[in-house]
Amino acid sequence: MREAENREQIELCGSVEDVTFRREDTGFTVLDLSSDGELVTVVGILPQVTAGEELRLVGYWDFHASFGRQFRAQLCERSLPATSADLLRYLSSGVIKGIGPVTAQKIVEAFGEDTFDVLENNPRRLSSIKGISLAKAEKISREFREQFAVREVMIALEKFGMTPLECLNAFKIFGSNAVNTITQNPYILCNEGVGISFPRAEKIAISIPEKPDESFRIMAGVIHVIKHNLANGHTCVPRDKLFEPCNELLGANKESIEASIESLIGQKQLITKKIEGRDFIFIPNMYFAESRAANVIKFMLKFPPAGRETLQKDISKIEQQENIKYESKQRLAIETAVEKGLLILTGGPGTGKTTAINGILKIFEMDGLNVALTAPTGRAAKRMSDVTGREAKTIHRLLEVEWDNNDRPVFNRCQSNPLEANAVIVDELSMVDVSLFSSLLSALALGCRLIMVGDSDQLPPVGAGNVLHDLIASEKIPVVELTEVFRQAMESRIVTNAHKIVRGEMPDLECRDRDFFFMERNNPALAAKTISELCSTRLPKAYGYSSFEDIQVLCPSRKGQAGTVNLNRLLQDVLNPPENDKNEIAYPSGKTLREGDKVMQIKNNYDIIWEKGSESGSGIFNGDVGVLRKINKGNSSMIIVFDDRQAIYSFEAAAELELAYAVTVHKSQGNEFEAVIMPAVDVIPQLAYRNLLYTAVTRAKSIMIIVGAKQDIYKMTNNNKKSRRYSALKYFLTESVEDV
Repeated sequence: MREAENREQIELCGSVEDVTFRREDTGFTVLDLSSDGELVTVVGILPQVTAGEELRLVGYWDFHASFGRQFRAQLCERSLPATSADLLRYLSSGVIKGIGPVTAQKIVEAFGEDTFDVLENNPRRLSSIKGISLAKAEKISREFREQFAVREVMIALEKFGMTPLECLNAFKIFGSNAVNTITQNPYILCNEGVGISFPRAEKIAISIPEKPDESFRIMAGVIHVIKHNLANGHTCVPRDKLFEPCNELLGANKESIEASIESLIGQKQLITKKIEGRDFIFIPNMYFAESRAANVIKFMLKFPPAGRETLQKDISKIEQQENIKYESKQRLAIETAVEKGLLILTGGPGTGKTTAINGILKIFEMDGLNVALTAPTGRAAKRMSDVTGREAKTIHRLLEVEWDNNDRPVFNRCQSNPLEANAVIVDELSMVDVSLFSSLLSALALGCRLIMVGDSDQLPPVGAGNVLHDLIASEKIPVVELTEVFRQAMESRIVTNAHKIVRGEMPDLECRDRDFFFMERNNPALAAKTISELCSTRLPKAYGYSSFEDIQVLCPSRKGQAGTVNLNRLLQDVLNPPENDKNEIAYPSGKTLREGDKVMQIKNNYDIIWEKGSESGSGIFNGDVGVLRKINKGNSSMIIVFDDRQAIYSFEAAAELELAYAVTVHKSQGNEFEAVIMPAVDVIPQLAYRNLLYTAVTRAKSIMIIVGAKQDIYKMTNNNKKSRRYSALKYFLTESVEDV
């Protein structure tokens, strides 16, 4: 059955019987609403709503894994209680400080339907009631008016298209004067506390009769451009590079843009720093993330952890126990880690990073150290656990993350509450952005050893910064690069071709007797057809691979016939075609999710509940891959299994899922797959570069197949112009401490 998932907006009216839950910081509320004789559970951002109020809600029916069917309110119109019974229930709820059930009864009996007019305009009349002094009457009236200031602000701001949560945040920041403040400067809504985007602020500005001061618009536009660059990986922007994009966005002249930048610097909304004779502009949190990280590293170098001289007999003992022989640089890595306590270990596939990590780990444990193993993603942490035999955690989990109201991470482990570990080994450092890296460093206890492992030839992190590259380039930290490919690894064409690509040499595309194959298809449509056949029949038949668990298609791009969007459609049709007994949901975007589909979460969602045996938790994160097991149309929910975790999604939450038969190379970082298939034909110039090809090849454990055109592979191999990232970690590491 095929069903269109169209969220029809429904109107629901009724009287609030009880508020069962509210978070005061966000306004998220769960209440019981009496509507047409039925008691309905309503959830939504409904600050200040209380028992006795009449509501007109607009929203839709939803299903919660634990609490069942509920109405999710998106818009809310409130009416004051009209009947004496509703007035009594409203005032008895404790919404107004100083009025309890007994006092509420007296007030309603005394003034009836005039109660609210008395509370707001004639508080002296309250003093006629026994037990209410004139001073108390004024206090009650003041509290009543403050309560309704929120209501009036939210009603006014919702007309600008703002969500209830945005309205509440604006009220918290600007108070009862919020409407006037925003009318004068709608671009103030772009500040972090409210978080409205610059394009939305532009629309609000257009809707205001009196045009706001142009300087407000230009300053907000400048910050918007810098944050856009932040999303592209830059922690800072050269000042001379700002004019052109700002001019294109705003149509403002250079003098106005320069004046706005100076004003923002004066207000400390931007920070400027001269680096190698060039002015760079930072958003403050990026400036402090990079400078703090550099200062922690500098401190560790100045006051290194208490190391000891490596006893060769200890290393020899491990060699004997493990029946291995360390290569000279592996031995050097172990010695450096033990003696200095600070090390970057890097190297390509087959060079023995894992063997060296295990050696370092064993020596640390012999010395009685409490060692924490960590990696940036769940899959990378699981692989680290598999190869070390010890528990490894994601960095977020290690730092005991919680999330604030704007879904930003807040770490319980920090400078004031450091980790209890004596040593931390972090893998896949190339994936770690500078904000997370800075948070990890801040959580290290005094004297903690830090071993950082990664492949500097892989793609930089999705987030801002270029941590591994900058650390190595600073030449301040001990670095051991493993370069010798071990004999058993040399037997793999995946390994030898990966090293060729790094050196700028064309990979061997002719050999067909091992684990690396090239299938020439010079047309994107033909490449897509071949990939479909490889996934559905050829590889499963030849190697017994599961199309879902063992094979992964990695694409340079989402777009085109050989991009993830089209390939996912083709692969879904052939691997999981529609059947009468398979439920499916079609979204307005054109995406269809069907029972049995391989799916990926594309945005962090901290509210999704999962179960793993007797264990349970919440949070499914960007990049997590699972299988859609069940669609329940009766309660608008679905079950997704992520490895060994089972999660329940509402249809609304499932909008954050994409098909994952094919994913981009960027999304694959930190993962390994038995078989990888990569289309390489008509690769757009912005993505035709060496480390993207290298990263794709190094994701394959057993088989790598490239389907495409030789000229595209040549083009990618020859292009070592990695996308330029502006960052300052290297600069902060190399300048004197006094200048930071």
